[in-house]
Amino acid sequence: MKIQERTGAGGNRSATSAHPAMGERLPSPPRERKPALAALAVLLILVGALGATMLVLRAGDRIEVVQVTSDVQAGESVGDHVTSVLVADDPAIRYVKWNQRVKLKELKAKSTIYAGTVVIGDMFAGGSTLPAGKASVGVSLKEGQYPAGIKSGDTVAVYRVGRTGSSGSRGSSSSSSSSSSGASDAPIVERAKVSHVQVQKDSTISSTNLPVTLIVDSGAASSVADAASAGEVALVIVPGN
Repeated sequence: MKIQERTGAGGNRSATSAHPAMGERLPSPPRERKPALAALAVLLILVGALGATMLVLRAGDRIEVVQVTSDVQAGESVGDHVTSVLVADDPAIRYVKWNQRVKLKELKAKSTIYAGTVVIGDMFAGGSTLPAGKASVGVSLKEGQYPAGIKSGDTVAVYRVGRTGSSGSRGSSSSSSSSSSGASDAPIVERAKVSHVQVQKDSTISSTNLPVTLIVDSGAASSVADAASAGEVALVIVPGN
C-alpha cells in the first residue's frame, strides 16, 4: 500500500510539471517580412527629395525685372514709378531686367501701360510714339477750366470759352453775335486724350495754372493751340474713360 501511494504521488507531480509555469511567455511566431512595402517607402522618400530639389532649382532660375507702380500713358516715360519683382526666367519673354531701368527711362510707352504690369521691351520705343494723324498740344488751365481730379488717361472734350462777350464788344450785328454764340456751344475737339498733367509740387509757386498735355487730331491742333494761347480753353470729361 505504501508503494502504491508513492507511485501515485510521483504521477501527480509529473502531470503538474507538464503545464507552463505562471508568468512564462509563449513562443511567438516569426515575423513576416514585406519587402514590397519597404520598397514603396523608399520610393516615396526619393520622390519627396526630388521634388524639393526641383523647387530649389526653379527658385534659383528667377530673375529681377521691372514692374510699373502707376499708369503710364502712351508717349510717356515710366520715370520713377517702377519697382522690382522676381519672375521665372523665360528666354522667350523679353523682360526688362531691373538693372536696365535707367535705360528704360529714356524710352516712351507705345500705348497705355497699367499699374502692376510687368513690362517687356516690346511695350516701349525711342523717339516720338504719337499715332499717325495725332498731335500733342499743351494747354495751361485756370481753376474752373478743368474738372477736379483730372489725370493722365482721361478722355475730354475741348471747348473754347469767353468769346461771346468779346464779339459783342466789337459792335457786331445780332446775327453774327448769335452765330458766334452758337459756335461756342460746340467743342473744338469732341474727344481728346489727356497724356500728361503737371502736378505742382512746390507750394511757393505763385502760378495757379494747371499745365495739361492733350493728344488731339492733327487737324484740330492749331485751333486748340490758338484757344490755349488766349487762355480760352476749358476741358470737360466725357464718357469713355
